[in-house]
Amino acid sequence: MLRGRSLSVTSLSGFPQWEADKLPVEDLLLFEISWEVTNKVGGICTVIQTKAKTTADEWGENYFLIGPYFEHNMKTQVEQCEPMNEAVRLAMDAMNKHGCQVHFGRWLVEGSPYVVLFDIGYSAWNLDRWKGDFWEACSVGIPHHDREANDMLIFGSLTAWFLKEVTDHAEGQHIIAHFHEWQAGTGLILSRARKLPMATIFTTHATLLGRYLCAANTDFYNHLDKFNIDKEAGERQIYHRYCMERASVHCAHVFTTVSEITAIEAEHMLKRKPDVVTPNGLNVKKFSAVHEFQNLHAMYKARIQDFVRGHFYGHLDFDLEKTLFLFIAGRYEFSNKGADIFLESLSRLNFLLRMHKSNVTVVVFFIMPAKTNNFNVETLKGQAVRKQLWDTAHSMKEKFGKKLYDGLLRGEIPDMNNILDRDDLTIMKRAIFSTQRHSLPPVTTHNMIDDSTDPILSTIRRLGLFNSRSDRVKIILHPEFLSSTSPLLPMDYEEFVRGCHLGVFPSYYEPWGYTPAECTVMGIPSVTTNLSGFGCFMQEHVADPTAYGIYIVDRRFRSPDDSCNQLTQFLYGFCKQSRRQRIIQRNRTERLSDLLDWRYLGRYYQHARHLTLSRAFPDNFHVEPMSLPKTDGFKYPRPSSVPPSPSGSQASSPQSSDVEDENEDERYDEEEEAERDRLNIKSPFSLSHLPHGKKKLHGEYKN
Repeated sequence: MLRGRSLSVTSLSGFPQWEADKLPVEDLLLFEISWEVTNKVGGICTVIQTKAKTTADEWGENYFLIGPYFEHNMKTQVEQCEPMNEAVRLAMDAMNKHGCQVHFGRWLVEGSPYVVLFDIGYSAWNLDRWKGDFWEACSVGIPHHDREANDMLIFGSLTAWFLKEVTDHAEGQHIIAHFHEWQAGTGLILSRARKLPMATIFTTHATLLGRYLCAANTDFYNHLDKFNIDKEAGERQIYHRYCMERASVHCAHVFTTVSEITAIEAEHMLKRKPDVVTPNGLNVKKFSAVHEFQNLHAMYKARIQDFVRGHFYGHLDFDLEKTLFLFIAGRYEFSNKGADIFLESLSRLNFLLRMHKSNVTVVVFFIMPAKTNNFNVETLKGQAVRKQLWDTAHSMKEKFGKKLYDGLLRGEIPDMNNILDRDDLTIMKRAIFSTQRHSLPPVTTHNMIDDSTDPILSTIRRLGLFNSRSDRVKIILHPEFLSSTSPLLPMDYEEFVRGCHLGVFPSYYEPWGYTPAECTVMGIPSVTTNLSGFGCFMQEHVADPTAYGIYIVDRRFRSPDDSCNQLTQFLYGFCKQSRRQRIIQRNRTERLSDLLDWRYLGRYYQHARHLTLSRAFPDNFHVEPMSLPKTDGFKYPRPSSVPPSPSGSQASSPQSSDVEDENEDERYDEEEEAERDRLNIKSPFSLSHLPHGKKKLHGEYKN
């Protein structure tokens, strides 16, 4: 029935995909296992959630997600239902009869995939027995004090039990089990130890030890081949976790990771070269009106401007129409996320703008959650003063408008000297006096618990970026995730991003990088690095990333000071752009969103599934030795308009946003560029045979 199937590729419905009839999904069951199914902890939840629709469209009723059960998540995110698949239903019944609690339903996200959720606490009484089983399977012991690792063992044991029951009852159907990260890896190890007849994939989104080493400020990428892995893991008391991760990698039929830079890291840390790189994507929604995202930018920028008016009351001596909003967002990892190099470059940018007497002001937001005890009183007062002035202005406008209206009805032009009486002037003077402040605008919106030792605040003090009148770079630390219910800055993260001009993410350790990817999809330019998966991906696929609003800082082959200077030049060049050039750049940035669409990137997961089937069931499936293309046929060309990068032809000092180049209309054709990019992304997808005797890259070696 399935014997001898050959797997090949073609182009479907505009987006290149694997030929659907070559992968008989009706004869297969796909299970994707992760601790973050319906349970958001980090970026893996975003990967699985956004990919669900594309995968569900391809696999239909034969696609299932496996994760942990948490009552709150179940009530708010999952619609309970009965499983339609007989093998899944029988597996659940068998486990429930033996003292487990297995829940089933549809996850209420796009695609509505089926989810199988295990109650970890309900099965915790089996922990000691399962520790013994795990020791027999791979000789890895788990200490009793590591609660997270113990929970992962329970989760993995339940997963392996469930998959065994499914394989016992799945008559005529082959099973693919895809495990994400070391948290799900115990299920993979136990399944292979028990020789379950299924194909397995393991994906690492970031190596466990790599994250620890980077957080310790080691020169990570220049010492990859010099680390004593066992010693480093032991010193950090994560040796058992490292062993679980490494065993999972070597047990899987196919090992994947999310970027080329993480593939190099994994080869050194985990001693296996990934078979496939599977970049992370997003569900890209296009607006019916081509430039609707530009209208959204203007609308949300106005709301950020309102906040800035309140925050800088009494010091609002800069033109908000010539003010650029930059931001960095993510976990508070000062060095890993590049906040250190960003602050240093902002100090240098401030010097350049002041030296050139620029009328451009840069307001920078740090959206990084930290420990706080409440909002800053001065910040709340600023928003209250702004609202009071707004109300005063409106009441005066109403009064002025009524007098003007009455005068015009009488056929008279009102005397402008008499239209405002003495009381009105008094009210306006009191309003002006209320805006006086004797302190500088605060650099943080909250009261920080560790104010004296906080890395960002300590660096701000060292650099002297205190939001003084002479500073052209102003800093606002918002140590809390954004929310539309906040009394301070009532905006969701997506709204805030759309209102900003540039996202800056100069990370040192970033296996993928969803923050710049989200900026790209929303048409907002961003700064990334060649140590992030996203940055490497864009370097591969875009001939001139800067022209498309993707600024890539070299943090791999340059010294920290050189990298900082490069980032400063990127920021300074961005400040020199005219308003029209920024609009052109945002149009180009938004067009790159097709590259990040799961309909495009899903092919890499499809390739991994084909590969694992051919390795697990070689008699039934066969795949030719192929490799996915890197740039051939999928590289956005350098825009034909001049300049290739919007800042390329600017004067040496920043200019006003309303100064335009008279010849720009002749050099830029938006529709022509857009059509060329659309044709490029839809070009046929072809795979080439791996060349014999391929020269190994630096850092590659045999396992």
